[in-house]
Amino acid sequence: MSDTTETPDAPEPAEQPDAPRLAETCREVEDALLSRWPETKLEPSLDRIRAFCELLGDPQASFRSIHLTGTNGKTSTSRMIDTLLRALELRTGRFTSPHVERMSERISVDGEPLDDEEFVRAFNDVAPYTHLVDTDQPFPLSFFETVVGMAYAAFADAPVDVAIVEVGMGGTWDATNVIDADVAVVLPVAVDHAAFLGDTPGAIAREKAGIIKPGSIAVLAEQSVDAATPLLEHAQEVGATVVREGHDFGVISRVAAVGGQVISLQGLRGRYDDIFLPVFGAHQAQNAAVALAAVEAFAGEAVLDDELVRAAFAEVTSPGRLEVIRRSPTIVLDAAHNPHGAQATAAALEDSFQFNPLIGVVGVMGDKDHEGLLAAFEPHFAHVVCTQNSTDRAMPADRLGEAALEVFDEDRVSVVPDLASALEAAATLAEAGEAFGSPLGSGAVLVTGSVVTVGEARALLARRGSRGSQA
Repeated sequence: MSDTTETPDAPEPAEQPDAPRLAETCREVEDALLSRWPETKLEPSLDRIRAFCELLGDPQASFRSIHLTGTNGKTSTSRMIDTLLRALELRTGRFTSPHVERMSERISVDGEPLDDEEFVRAFNDVAPYTHLVDTDQPFPLSFFETVVGMAYAAFADAPVDVAIVEVGMGGTWDATNVIDADVAVVLPVAVDHAAFLGDTPGAIAREKAGIIKPGSIAVLAEQSVDAATPLLEHAQEVGATVVREGHDFGVISRVAAVGGQVISLQGLRGRYDDIFLPVFGAHQAQNAAVALAAVEAFAGEAVLDDELVRAAFAEVTSPGRLEVIRRSPTIVLDAAHNPHGAQATAAALEDSFQFNPLIGVVGVMGDKDHEGLLAAFEPHFAHVVCTQNSTDRAMPADRLGEAALEVFDEDRVSVVPDLASALEAAATLAEAGEAFGSPLGSGAVLVTGSVVTVGEARALLARRGSRGSQA
């Protein structure tokens, strides 16, 4: 984070949390974690997490790692890397954020999130040390810092061969950045979290470049010139090796297919053809190219077996990322939460689906560029239902609706604050295809705007049971 970046949500010194007690249930763990400063409260320092990890015996030093940053695509790419590494018979740990439905999703071992018992144990293993850090530092450990410590300790305890670690925000000052990763991956950089990271791709890229460490390999997705310049400058300063999408690796071809797409990739040391990737969109093909390059960089000079690569990519999943969760009408979940992500999602919808009409259910966080997100979806939505999720950070539905009226015609906007009711209203509109001049049965609903909105919709739909067949 640059010295000039303002942090409007930076916390004031406060009373230290009470000394923790051991938890017996996941709910108790969640309550204890949520009682700490939330992820939106930032004080740019690695002092707390370093002190925490030192007390834990520096677990992050006991395994090799691949570290990912970027504006969009981190979680999907992390999952692809995880699948490829496990195909190489390596035991993996994966840390991602935020979660879609359950907090325990953030910490996975061997491709599976910690179960309830494991999640409680991971918390109890580190809980006695949190208060020691709290009392010794000007600010107590945050929610995110505590979960990072849990993940690193759980990975060391497993033990894993390699951890795939996704930053929470930025890079340099992100709590995950106490690792010195073998491979640093930078997905495309665009403007997001502007109040914290800067308001240009270049300023944001300077912050994200902090995960590139001396002697590491930096795998850079295709970037704008503004973003690429500070990334390349930092890599040169620290003596990192750089491989770049479009120069050293990339997507050769892609064709939309039933249930995903078929792609050919140029890796760092070989070409891989006829790969079925069961996720949608050109951006996911690019994520696959980056994931392949990251694993090749990690594996050294070895050329990956073609069949191994095909088999691994065929197993990839990415919940909440253009995920078809229901049929009749089709309901798609996508966690796009900024204009860059919305543009990629919209392009994927045009590429891989023929929904008509497409009804949007949009709920965003109050600190996001909601105008830009709405503008990206406007050409694709026949109607938008503005709603909100249950968190305090959610933008009120009526405020989002006012913004939507500046982008959409008045008769294309509805405001339904309750998410469950919004889903019902959107499904009804999607089924009424003839009202939009469309064939009956071709309509669909896209739920988007926030990972939290998508997660809550996913849970609601699961509880209701399918109105048709589940995809």
